Amino acid sequence: MKITIHRGANQIGGCITEIQSAAGDKILIDFGHNLPKGDQKAEDKFENRDTLIQVLQGVSDVYYTHYHGDHIAFEYEIYKADVRQHIGGMALKMLRTLKQHLWKADGLKDAAAKSLEALAHFETYKAARTETIGDISITPYFVSHSAVDAYMFLIECDGVTILHTGDFRDHGYLGGGLMKNLKCNIVPKNVDVLISEGTMLARKDEEVMTEWELLDIAEDIMDEYKNVFVLCSSTDADRIATMYQATRRCSHNFRWLVTDTYQGKQIQNIRNSPIRFYSSIVYRDFGFDHDKVLSDMLKDGFTMLVRDSASFEKYLEEIVPQIDLNQTALIYSQFSGYIDPGHPAFNQSTYNFVRKYPWHLEYLHTSGHAPQQTLREVCEFVNPSMAIIPIHREAQSDLSVLGLSPKLQERIVTKSTELTKDGHWNDTPVTIEIKD
Repeated sequence: MKITIHRGANQIGGCITEIQSAAGDKILIDFGHNLPKGDQKAEDKFENRDTLIQVLQGVSDVYYTHYHGDHIAFEYEIYKADVRQHIGGMALKMLRTLKQHLWKADGLKDAAAKSLEALAHFETYKAARTETIGDISITPYFVSHSAVDAYMFLIECDGVTILHTGDFRDHGYLGGGLMKNLKCNIVPKNVDVLISEGTMLARKDEEVMTEWELLDIAEDIMDEYKNVFVLCSSTDADRIATMYQATRRCSHNFRWLVTDTYQGKQIQNIRNSPIRFYSSIVYRDFGFDHDKVLSDMLKDGFTMLVRDSASFEKYLEEIVPQIDLNQTALIYSQFSGYIDPGHPAFNQSTYNFVRKYPWHLEYLHTSGHAPQQTLREVCEFVNPSMAIIPIHREAQSDLSVLGLSPKLQERIVTKSTELTKDGHWNDTPVTIEIKD
């Protein structure tokens, strides 16, 4: 069998992993777009159809770990190439809602319409239910991430067992299931190759708080400020749950979590997910019965999810002149690099939005990815017999920072090689090709 890392071994995002059986069955795990650099659109070689088709040659199926754009981005082109595409059921609903929203935006209608056409033909998988593609079997297992309905994949092919972690963490509300899943469903399978994300490998000093810790701090902020705006991802279920619970627990009089129509639709998706933890989130749509909602907000205070968009600029221009900014805070709950002028990911538009008014700015965020300690625990616990392949990592990062045991350190693979499974089938090597 052959494992090919088409992209992701030396960059965060844009991941594409290929699994090919000895008989020629071939699947891909994720097919994402390069992450943008600041507010500039990222260049991507796979926007060239000929280049994309080369990677899809012989591929029958693409399995997506979750719906973030650096993991799924070329769904229409893949659909037109007659390749089946698979994702979790709730993730598909979130994607459809996003594309329906983008369909209404100037300049994005055609691309959104194509995406919706492709999504209409997606197949959905279920946790712990094995699917078979020729000689390849693939079983999804739920992981906690900043995208709801995210999965790792256990893949079995030609006598080799592979664990592809996708993006994961253990400090989210549902992160406690990580080690339980590994113990009950993964380790007993005797994993040979571990393909693991390594987003945090180069961020040794970054503080990683749990969502529970964020909740306590958010509650303190809402105790102090009557009016709280929150800039966070509209599809991060854990963060929305944190802001809702903090709103309900704070000492101010009863107030609503307020959203616009798009955010409200995504929250409805989250509330209706099979994960009961999210079913209690209550909100009001600012776009509905506008005058009544605004009246309640001005009287009782509010927590309002905001977005860096023209529609929210309009809302803010109406709301801000009517409130006391000394009693108002903006919680910025996204990656700090977006608003750091010295960071490669700096986004001028987001920076301008955050600094638009003299409100109290509060940075409150935690990563959607596993910190180094968790990465080390997963590698040691899974204990793959042949190889560890780090992906979704910055080029200068190195698994050696984890302090793995000597035997695992020797199994780290960062360049193309061939390996054999001692004592079983030395005459049938596993080929690992790393292209980027």
